[in-house]
Amino acid sequence: MALSEHEEALLQQMEEALYAEDPRFASRIEKTKSRGLGRGRLVAGVVAAVVGLALVVFSAMSSSIWLGAVGFAIMVAGIVYAITPSKTKLAAVASDGTTKPRAGKAKAASAKQASFMERLEERWEKRRRDQW
Repeated sequence: MALSEHEEALLQQMEEALYAEDPRFASRIEKTKSRGLGRGRLVAGVVAAVVGLALVVFSAMSSSIWLGAVGFAIMVAGIVYAITPSKTKLAAVASDGTTKPRAGKAKAASAKQASFMERLEERWEKRRRDQW
């Protein structure tokens, strides 16, 4: 569903307010958003899944139950490996401090958030008054 022009403009204003109030946080969000799972990790996971599937098919043809179980385990492990991000990327995001503000900064952050929310509420009320 597409956004209306008014909603797009409001979203743009909110984004600009975020960049104005906390540019460091906004740049971190952009960096983490641009990071993908990693092409090599995805390729390795898909290859492992295909090898596991081939083992399952081969075990069905040869009536070897243990080989089928091993193939299934390899297939599942490959898929999980392909879809999970690496620990180094997770550690980089966590070490930035983006998710857990320090105690001294918590009050300042809540004050900024309160002022941001107040401005949003004011805009909402103004828009409602202008409509009626």
